[in-house]
Amino acid sequence: MKKVTSERWLTIGTVVAVLVLWFALTATGLFSETIIPSPQSVWESFIDVSRDGYKGHTLLEHLGTSMQRLVIAYLLVVVTAVPLGLLSGYNSKARAILEPLVEFYRPLPPLAYYTILVLWMGIDESSKLALLYLAGFSPVYIACVAGVLRINEDLINGAKTLGASKTQIFFYVIFPAALTDIFTGLRTALGVEYTTLVAAEMVAATAGLGWLVLDASNYLRSDVVFMGVIIMGITGVLLDWMVRFVEEKVVHWKGKS
Repeated sequence: MKKVTSERWLTIGTVVAVLVLWFALTATGLFSETIIPSPQSVWESFIDVSRDGYKGHTLLEHLGTSMQRLVIAYLLVVVTAVPLGLLSGYNSKARAILEPLVEFYRPLPPLAYYTILVLWMGIDESSKLALLYLAGFSPVYIACVAGVLRINEDLINGAKTLGASKTQIFFYVIFPAALTDIFTGLRTALGVEYTTLVAAEMVAATAGLGWLVLDASNYLRSDVVFMGVIIMGITGVLLDWMVRFVEEKVVHWKGKS
């Protein structure tokens, strides 16, 4: 209990230290508001955008638009990348087919193939969802493959000795053993998708947190930019906490001998 409490205080202290440093830097007047806006101006921008909106949309609408894109793409990743990753880890032929494709596009910057997606799918929501989906697919796929490949062969052989079928081995041995890696991939994918959100909202978007930050930067509205980045950071932490909460409930044996 003491360890948890002390770590929590360290976390709070870090946040407070950052805020104090931010206040101190802006109070000195060494930096203009365009470079580093004061906490007060960022807070005032938050109040203004919450009350009056930004470019025809309320703050909740901007947030809701981004979350809708993110969640839809993320759910598509979960229902496709997890089974394909598990299959590739379990079957070398499936891995030989899928792995080269994933490894080819995985290191590419999102903007490099976003233009191709726009040409193929247009500038509406489909290209944005496809970009977020591709960004999140590879981390989950790779984590699932790695989770299956690192399973101790003795567990599989033991199940075979007891007469378990291939289906039973998969669902009762391989899948539970790979869950830790699966959730690591899911958390990584969520972060990658969120960082790609700005790129996804660069083309033909009129709402969304990423679009709000980009549009505000074009007009040197640093206060709005900082506000948008802070909101994205907070929502990103909350989303990651939700995934970790599910992981604790599903993989309840994690960290226990």
